[in-house]
Amino acid sequence: MQVGVGSFAFLAGVEAIIRGMTLSVYPLVLYHAFGSAVLVSKIYFIIGVLSLFIALWVPLISTYIPRRWVYSFGMLCYIIAGLLGIYGGKVLAFALMLNSIATAISFVCYNAYVLSNIKKADFSKLETKRLFYGGLGWTIGPVFGVWLLSHWVIGPFVIVILGACCMISAFWRMRLGNGPVFNRTKRPSPNPFIYIPRFFSQPRLVAGWFFAVMRSCGWWVFIVYAGIFAIQKGLGDHVGGMATSVANMGLFLSPLMLRWMQKHSVRHAVIVGFLGFSALSLLAVLFSQIPIMTVLCLTGGAYFLVLLDICGGLPFLMAVKPSERNEMSAVYSTFRDVSGILTPGVAWLVLQFLPLVGLFVVTAMGALIAAFIATKLHRQLGVEGANRLRSARALG
Repeated sequence: MQVGVGSFAFLAGVEAIIRGMTLSVYPLVLYHAFGSAVLVSKIYFIIGVLSLFIALWVPLISTYIPRRWVYSFGMLCYIIAGLLGIYGGKVLAFALMLNSIATAISFVCYNAYVLSNIKKADFSKLETKRLFYGGLGWTIGPVFGVWLLSHWVIGPFVIVILGACCMISAFWRMRLGNGPVFNRTKRPSPNPFIYIPRFFSQPRLVAGWFFAVMRSCGWWVFIVYAGIFAIQKGLGDHVGGMATSVANMGLFLSPLMLRWMQKHSVRHAVIVGFLGFSALSLLAVLFSQIPIMTVLCLTGGAYFLVLLDICGGLPFLMAVKPSERNEMSAVYSTFRDVSGILTPGVAWLVLQFLPLVGLFVVTAMGALIAAFIATKLHRQLGVEGANRLRSARALG
C-alpha cells in the first residue's frame, strides 16, 4: 500500500469506527454497572492516570521493541478490551482501561509515523481528510452503539474486535516499519521525563498541547456527562448517543472549516472555536430547566470542538523538530490522558457540591482561558505563503 495522506487518513478512519462505537457505550454501561456518576468519574480518573504514564513511556519502550510491534500491541489491547466487554459486569472497568491504553499507544505511534512520512505542507490536508474519513465512525458509531447495546448487548464489543483486526491488517500492509533512525550516540536518553522540560520550554508546543487538553476536556464533558445528564433528567439512554452522533456530523463540514481557516489564520480559528464552545456551554446552563434545550446547546457547542480538532494541534505540528519527533509527540499526546484525569477529577470535585450543570460552567470558563491564550499566537500562523505576502503588503 502506498503511504501518503490518504493511507494515514484511512487508518484513522478505521480507528474512528472502533472508538466511535464505544464512545457513548462505556459511560452508559459503567453507569448502569456501578450506579453512580461520582464512581464513574473515579474510574475514569484512575484510568486516565494510568494512560498518561503509558503514553509517556511509549518512546522509551520503542527503543527496545520495534515501533511496529508496539503499535500492534495497542491493537491487541483493543481486542482484549472487546472480549472483556462481551463478558460484562464490573469487569467493564478493566475493558475501559485496556481501551484507553490502546488509544494512548495508537496515538503516540500514529503521530510519530505521520511526522516521519508526511510533509509539513500536507499536515492541514491530513487533519481534514482524517476527520472526514472518520466522520462515519464518529457520526453513526455513538448512536448505533447505543442502539446495538439495547438489542444485542455484546454487539458494540464484537465490532471493536473486528475493527482492531482490520487496523492491524491495514497497518502491516502500509509497511511503515519503525520510522527514520537518528544518530542516538549524540542524543540524550529517551527517558520521557527528560523531554518534559524541553517540551514546556517551547511556547508553541505548549500552546498546542494546552489547546488540545481543553478541547479534549470539552469532548469528555459532552460525551460522558451530557449522556448522564440526559438519563438523570429522564430523557433516556438513547439521547446521549444521538447527541454525540449529531455533533460528530460536524466532521463532514471539516473541508469547509479548513477553507475558512486558510482564509483567516490558525490563531483566528482557535479563538473562534473556544469562544463559540464557551458561549453555548453557558447557554446550556441557562436552559437547564429545559433538559432537551441543554442537550441541544451542548451539541451545538461540539461543532466548535470539531473546528478545534482541525486547528488546535497545528501549532505543535508546525513547531516540532524532526530529531525530536518521537519524544515530543509522546509528551504532546499526553493531552488526551491529562484531560482524562482532569475532567473526571474536576467532575468528581464539582459534583460534591453542585449539580451536573455546574460542570458545564467550569468547562466554559476553561475554554475562555484557552481563547485568551490563543490571542498570543502569531497572527499569521498557518496562513499560506501567498496570502501572508498579500497581508504583509496590505499592512505595509
